[in-house]
Amino acid sequence: MVEKRDVIAYVQERLFGLQDLSYKEFHSKLMPTVPAERVIGVRTPALRKFAKEFGKTKEAEEFLVHLPHQYYEENNLHGCLVAGMKDYGRCVEELDRFLPYVDNWATCDLMSPKVFKKHLPELLGKIEEWIAAEQTYVVRFGIGMLMSYYLDGGFDLKYPEMVAEIRSEEYYVNMMVAWYFATALAKQYDAVLPFIEQRRLDQWTHNKAIQKGVESYRITDEQKMYLRTLKIRAKGRKSADATAS
Repeated sequence: MVEKRDVIAYVQERLFGLQDLSYKEFHSKLMPTVPAERVIGVRTPALRKFAKEFGKTKEAEEFLVHLPHQYYEENNLHGCLVAGMKDYGRCVEELDRFLPYVDNWATCDLMSPKVFKKHLPELLGKIEEWIAAEQTYVVRFGIGMLMSYYLDGGFDLKYPEMVAEIRSEEYYVNMMVAWYFATALAKQYDAVLPFIEQRRLDQWTHNKAIQKGVESYRITDEQKMYLRTLKIRAKGRKSADATAS
């Protein structure tokens, strides 16, 4: 239980108590958008354990009010607390408040609220808002939710259509588009393949989706061979990787 102390100071003290300096050095290199001095170095299992404990306290509500946060792990803690909310309306409300402050792919991809599974029809409207946003990680989050919750039993062609229409100069948006289509090929190959055959994506994203699809163990060798033939080659360049993945 947090006593009469500043909740931010308490959270930072706890996070630094979980610090792993070797992990900090390794993980910082994976997030070029986050200055190294803002990374404490807390492994995800330890952070999730703390979030589960801290989320049961009244101070967690106070912590959620404080934005922006100073440290990367504070953002991850915030994301874990929001993703763990059982009330759909509250979860969406807090996401809308928090997402504009997300500044890296790891925090963005950490959040996958379980409550969404029970509210797929109304969630779709929010996803449309998110992918139409201007902020990089709001868009990325929206695509991620389409990938997580709408590629199985409730699949509809209008979902990959939504993603295919996204055009961005942001690497972390385009990478998520590629990841979405690679996953869609693994789960809904026949339905999604025409998006690749018709080159519905920009060249870089198209090729990256094929690359990630070929790397997937869920796509057959025969399908991989065909996907390789659909890569867009640079004009005037003799490619040496015709059979590479």
